[in-house]
Amino acid sequence: MERREVLHAGAAGAVSGLAPAIDRRFVTARFPPVRAGAAEPPVRRGWAYAGPRGDHDLNPGVVLPTKLTPAAVLVPLVERPDGFTILLTQRTAHLHDHAGQISFPGGRVDPCDTDPEACALREAAEEVGLDRAVVDLVGRLDHYVVGTGFEVVPVVGFVRPPFEIRPDPFEVADVFEVPLSFILDPANHRREMHVRQGVERHFYVLPFENRYIWGATAGMLVNLAEVLSAP
Repeated sequence: MERREVLHAGAAGAVSGLAPAIDRRFVTARFPPVRAGAAEPPVRRGWAYAGPRGDHDLNPGVVLPTKLTPAAVLVPLVERPDGFTILLTQRTAHLHDHAGQISFPGGRVDPCDTDPEACALREAAEEVGLDRAVVDLVGRLDHYVVGTGFEVVPVVGFVRPPFEIRPDPFEVADVFEVPLSFILDPANHRREMHVRQGVERHFYVLPFENRYIWGATAGMLVNLAEVLSAP
């Protein structure tokens, strides 16, 4: 696996102004414990869960799907010597849903999954071979509804190196890491627009090197940055 640890100059400034250090203690303090069987994220720093995020965040006229399939993803915070990175995947081009897009390891909740956390860990093991023994879960971001009808629970976890990555060649074309400092820099949270069937759609994009991180993954990363940057 090619590992990317480029620290952008603008991102470094954002992190130094945010806190003396982004470490486990700092991150954990932003995520209250999730109660067993809880359907929603717990209250974080004075605000309650106001409903799922999604395309409607930047497009107020968008109507959310009425029938939603439960899903979960793992938001892996990899503990590198130079600071946290986020592990991401690029999906293969032949998949039915979100082909070729950059995403977190994850998928729909199966009957064997006891909760979103179990789903996220199972999917990460299946997609990239990540051993759940090296993952310490810390909390959840806001639910995210995608246009394909999934309601996704992003589960945040610390990943302790060393670990082996074994991508599933059917689902995963590539696995790479992005510095958390890049994600935290609001200058990297771009808003773009495209017109489809005469309708404008606005969405977040986080362009990293030659990667185009957009859509639901970008929206969840913006949510992560909000949580870690809150006063």
